[in-house]
Amino acid sequence: MNENQPQNYDSTDLDRLHSAVKRENPDVQPGREPMPIWVFVASWIVMIFGGGYIGANTLVGGFDFNKSSPFAGMPDDIRPIDKGSMVQLDPFQQAMKKGATVYNNCQGCHQATGVGQPGLIPPLAGSEWVAGGTERSARIVLRGLMGPVTVKGANFNNVMPTQAHLSDAELACVLTYVRNSWGNQGTMVTKEMIPKIRKDIENHPTPWTAAELEAYKDRNISGEIPAGPGATGTPPPAPAPK
Repeated sequence: MNENQPQNYDSTDLDRLHSAVKRENPDVQPGREPMPIWVFVASWIVMIFGGGYIGANTLVGGFDFNKSSPFAGMPDDIRPIDKGSMVQLDPFQQAMKKGATVYNNCQGCHQATGVGQPGLIPPLAGSEWVAGGTERSARIVLRGLMGPVTVKGANFNNVMPTQAHLSDAELACVLTYVRNSWGNQGTMVTKEMIPKIRKDIENHPTPWTAAELEAYKDRNISGEIPAGPGATGTPPPAPAPK
């Protein structure tokens, strides 16, 4: 063999050598061997059951919320609410309170103060239509009103939409509220009265005209009214809705 001639080495031998080295597991240093899997699992089991036992059988409180609650040991509230001493509203006051809420559906047209809109929407404050019979007012809210009407000497010609979607109690309360607000004074309308009018107008699906309601202007819906201000028609004036 001529040493001066270029030598052709087989590089594949070196690749095979490196591959063999990579396949070898690294030497583990003494004392740093990996933990067996069963030791790891057993440790977790001991910690879970041990923690549960300690939590349930120590003075910390265990799993009893009355003992472990962050509020345990705190002084009692010295300002308890005495529900028995709360003022109970009479039926008229309850109707006025509920009616003020229901009236929010009406004040967009009739205004919060019940004065209406000149030339467009008739007023409710001081209105002879409101002060008259409850039957006429109930028929209006259940079917609406259209055409020319005269209120407090002023002429109006518009359409009031029906409010029949409201419940009997809501209609009764808002009628009571309107009849006893802004200086108005009138008897209550109860929720037991509204179904009588609903049944009576089943065959009248369209809004009323002023002429059709003339016969009901002084007629009140039959039915008992709870004793109190709302039964006499002279209750104390209610404040305007805010």
